Amino acid sequence: MSDAQLNPSTAAIIGGGVIGGGWAARFLLCGWRVVVFDPHPEAEQRVADVLNNARLSWPALSDFPLPNEGELVFVDSVAEAVAEADWIQESVPEDLKIKHKVIADIEASAKASAIIGSSTSGFKPGELQEGASSPGRIMVVHPFNPVYLLPLAEVVGGDAVDKSARDRACETLRAIGMMPLVVRKEIDAHIADRFLEAVWREALWLINDDIATTEEIDEAIRMGFGLRWAQMGLFETYRLAGGEEGMAHFIAQFGPCLSWPWTKLMDVPELTDELAHKIASQSDAQSGAYCIRELERIRDRNLVGILRALKDRDWGAGTVLAEFDKRLARSDAFDIPGTIDSSGPMRILDLSVLPAWIDYNGHMTEFRYVQVFSDTCDKILVMIGMDADYVATTGAWYTAETHTMQVDEIGANQRIYSTAQMLMCDSKRIHVFYRLHATEDDRLLATCEAMYLHVGRESGQVCDAAPAMIEKAKHFADAHAGLPTPDAVGRYVGQR
Repeated sequence: MSDAQLNPSTAAIIGGGVIGGGWAARFLLCGWRVVVFDPHPEAEQRVADVLNNARLSWPALSDFPLPNEGELVFVDSVAEAVAEADWIQESVPEDLKIKHKVIADIEASAKASAIIGSSTSGFKPGELQEGASSPGRIMVVHPFNPVYLLPLAEVVGGDAVDKSARDRACETLRAIGMMPLVVRKEIDAHIADRFLEAVWREALWLINDDIATTEEIDEAIRMGFGLRWAQMGLFETYRLAGGEEGMAHFIAQFGPCLSWPWTKLMDVPELTDELAHKIASQSDAQSGAYCIRELERIRDRNLVGILRALKDRDWGAGTVLAEFDKRLARSDAFDIPGTIDSSGPMRILDLSVLPAWIDYNGHMTEFRYVQVFSDTCDKILVMIGMDADYVATTGAWYTAETHTMQVDEIGANQRIYSTAQMLMCDSKRIHVFYRLHATEDDRLLATCEAMYLHVGRESGQVCDAAPAMIEKAKHFADAHAGLPTPDAVGRYVGQR
């Protein structure tokens, strides 16, 4: 799969629970056709719930136009689901007999080239491959919830997996904005869940011994080391704790405590009815004011904010999002289409208003309107051919003049979209009129008129753009030539 291949392929999702639904959303919002099989009577509704959450959050992570959403199909058998699939993701319950039966059904009907991934957190690939007719393409691809936001996928092939199949799996994951972590050797619970299991065991003891409640444990994580782990992980965090002398000093200073009786990692309290009730009642007291869907949306909004902050700094998980944007920017799918709808301005951006964009009045702050219009301009320039190579070798479009008007207010987490109307273009100039609307009722929120000049990289002076770029821009302008000139064009500040 090339960097630009974000074209619709087909993914089969076997099992449509929380994880399977998350996989379906990830593939679907990256333009894939997704076929789901799950015999549960509420499978379609469960997947719809996950997908609705994903639609609210996933687009907010990208700074480039995403592919058109793919087609979602539910079928009545594994055979129907996998027949045309390029990627098959098994997310059925953690029962090896069930998984073996499902994998056998998949192999009986799948294309020979299809990748077969399992979302299992507990079984090793060698266990999944037992009795398989094509073990070389069966591997663990273990994601993290929510799959449509968190980039990590542990890829575990074992000795039997075909290296080329594993490499294709990793490239596919990158193409849908994920970060494949290839696990070197088969091991129970892979890598990440081994850490989670250790923390879980210790937490059970803290509750069992009445040292802490579920809420107090969660506060310790989310107010402290969880924030460090989100962008530096374990070892880089401890390296900093060693000061100028680094990791060696940290180990020398804190290594002896490993022999102290701090933890009970080799033991676990018996999960009696009493302990289970204590945990459940404390969790109800902690979070019972919200339904699951509300908690999911709160989680997703927080993750989008954290991930975007990391992306702005090209750090941690943000580097994966930045790489995905580069793929989108290079994708031929975002050229100006051969036929542009001439009945109205072109819709460019669809996004959510992030909580960080809100001012003291509870509405989107002024400079965020400008930011959205600037991002809209960036997408148009990419569409007409101003990619990184063009900027590095030829030139770029510079903003010469803008006039922005705020018309209405919008609050946190509300959906908005932008449009662009090309008023005029020639070899050196582009004149564009932007509008920003509330998605819910299409009401106008703001407008921006802008003039851009093409500047040569070597000369630093206004000059002609590349002919192919001019042709694309004129195609855009010709399609909009019959549209009414917006009332705000040419206005000056304070004009009534």
